[in-house]
Amino acid sequence: MAALGTVKGSGSWFSSLALGVTLLKCLLIPTYHSTDFEVHRNWLAITHSLPLSQWYYEATSEWTLDYPPFFAWFEYVLSHVAKYFDQEMLNVHNLNYFNSRTLLFQRFSVIFTDVLFVYAVHECCKCVDGRKASKELTEKPKFILSVLLLWNFGLLIVDHIHFQYNGFLSGLMLLSIARLFQKRHMEGAFFFAVLLHFKHIYVYVAPAYGIYLLRSYCFTASKPDGSVRWNSFSFIRLISLGLIVFLVSALSLGPFLALNQLPQVFSRLFPFKRGLCHAYWAPNFWALYNAVDKVLSIIGLELKLLDPNKIPKASMTSGLVQQFDHTVLPSVTPLATLICTLIAILPSVCCLWFKPQGPRGFLRCLILCALSSFMFGWHVHEKAILLAILPMRKEKPLFNWMETFYLLGLAPLEVCCEFVFPFTSWRLKYPFIPLLMTSVYCAVGVTYAWFRLYVSMLTGPPVGKTKKQ
Repeated sequence: MAALGTVKGSGSWFSSLALGVTLLKCLLIPTYHSTDFEVHRNWLAITHSLPLSQWYYEATSEWTLDYPPFFAWFEYVLSHVAKYFDQEMLNVHNLNYFNSRTLLFQRFSVIFTDVLFVYAVHECCKCVDGRKASKELTEKPKFILSVLLLWNFGLLIVDHIHFQYNGFLSGLMLLSIARLFQKRHMEGAFFFAVLLHFKHIYVYVAPAYGIYLLRSYCFTASKPDGSVRWNSFSFIRLISLGLIVFLVSALSLGPFLALNQLPQVFSRLFPFKRGLCHAYWAPNFWALYNAVDKVLSIIGLELKLLDPNKIPKASMTSGLVQQFDHTVLPSVTPLATLICTLIAILPSVCCLWFKPQGPRGFLRCLILCALSSFMFGWHVHEKAILLAILPMRKEKPLFNWMETFYLLGLAPLEVCCEFVFPFTSWRLKYPFIPLLMTSVYCAVGVTYAWFRLYVSMLTGPPVGKTKKQ
């Protein structure tokens, strides 16, 4: 009876958290929205009014369809609900179309599809060890995890103000992670394969999934020292995993293969001409790299070591999304970023193979893969940090004094950029400084977190040896 009461109590507070954040999302309906609002409206129109063969060719709007086929079908399904709100929003020629009915439909579509995210968080909470839980609700690990995920401030901003469907996609990822923690490997592999065909950015964490499933599922046993027992390999399990990936990929890409359109689809998914950095610099290694290049160029101009006529007019710090040549440092190519990303990911996946740490080791590897891709990837969006933040859970005190001091430093930085800089003489000559300062400051923090997590994974003892499953 006590156990039953605990379950009911748990369900009560979880439902309250989910309901509370849903009401908050409803309050955010009339708030500002970004160009992504028009992006998704246009995708609704493309998938609803055009045949499949034109989805990845349509270019009436600059916001062309550049997500994998499953997301296109997702928009197609939504469009058949949207037509009951306003048929005109589904016209591909109605560029920048907007009214109150369109607003309500698109906002509520995000809120409704977040149901998957709520369910995934609930499943993740089942994987948390509650044996050491405090009697105080606010100190219970499951409660803390639920708050950090359901009320994630970054996710609320990106989805319910800026406008995207990251909650739905993150729900698929968290559900996949939960299934691996629950030893339901086939389901975990299935959900991740589906996720890849909804949004291809998740390919960055595919190495963590591949190595973990191979090490912990295809190899059914380990030696006493934790090393792999090679004679325990199961070809049946490997074939089963491969079959899942093949069938999901066939369902997604098969129609476009039949139409001989795969090259066109991939050209939309990987548009390398967009440039190294997004308009608002993601705080990663390339932000630091660009800052050093900019400082060196300014010093070079002041010392007359550089010819001002040879410096590119389209500066990386101007907020443009395009290809760009650095002034002093070597320019970075997509291949260079790919090599850097693979090198950054390699130690974590090697550790996952040679130093098995169970599902927790997989989770650390996944986070490091996500952070490494954020640090060194090509044309990284600043909101891509959610890929690493959402699976992360702290097991130690939240912040030490140095980390607290760093976070408090964000307040004076914001004051300086928003209220002090506009009144300085540098406002016209160096308009890029607020963006540069914010990106560089945040990049230092992200780099520190990436480095510290790596040290923790590489130096920490195994949390548990892989057992026969």
